Amino acid sequence: MNKHFDLSGRVAVITGGARGIGLAAAQRMADAGADIAVVDRDADATAAAVQDIEARGRRALGCPIELTDEQAVASMTDEVVEKLGGYHILVCAAAIVGRNAFAWETTAEEWRNVLEINTTALWLCNREALRPMRAQDYGRIVNIASIAGKEGNPKLGPYSASKAAVIGMTKSLGKEVADTGIRINSIAPAVIQTPMLDQVNQETIDYMVSKIPVGRTGKTDEVAALVHYLASDECGFSTGACFDISGGRATY
Repeated sequence: MNKHFDLSGRVAVITGGARGIGLAAAQRMADAGADIAVVDRDADATAAAVQDIEARGRRALGCPIELTDEQAVASMTDEVVEKLGGYHILVCAAAIVGRNAFAWETTAEEWRNVLEINTTALWLCNREALRPMRAQDYGRIVNIASIAGKEGNPKLGPYSASKAAVIGMTKSLGKEVADTGIRINSIAPAVIQTPMLDQVNQETIDYMVSKIPVGRTGKTDEVAALVHYLASDECGFSTGACFDISGGRATY
């Protein structure tokens, strides 16, 4: 791994770390020297991810919790610091797509569920991570948003709104700690080949791919590479920004 992105001595917390973008980021950062806390509500998948990280020669901690539980997030933060000896990096990749439906077919309960998991839970993780990060005057937070949060995808209103909120929240938090050693950024991927696509009908997938000039879905390893940079010491002069990784769909 390139020494310029060395993460030796760092502890990284990855939500949604048992699969998809979260797992790819956890694996890449472990290979760069970080110890990893895998946070995911799927206990079995979390245990498998922990074994994978340990097989790479790094310490790993499994945290199978519900991220919408405020006390559970606070307790997880304390556990990471106690058992892994620090908390330097947070990557928030946990999210759900929700049902594909027009607004007039979507229930208020479905709306609230997507926003609670994709936005409120992510905010809780950011808030709690800032406790140890502010105390040590160092941290890197990478929030996984979506191109849907910038452009909107039809029949995915709650998801699009939740990811727009992640982008806006990241801009706000990044400015709140800009005068410290903490950097907070977001990423807006286009459609990436992950298990999350199982929640999306083929018509919607075809629509999203048709908007990508590169003409394909993205790969988790490609997103993980961008996460790795944003989680490193080298990312010192970017904060509150949203980095596109969309195959040319968005260039702004």
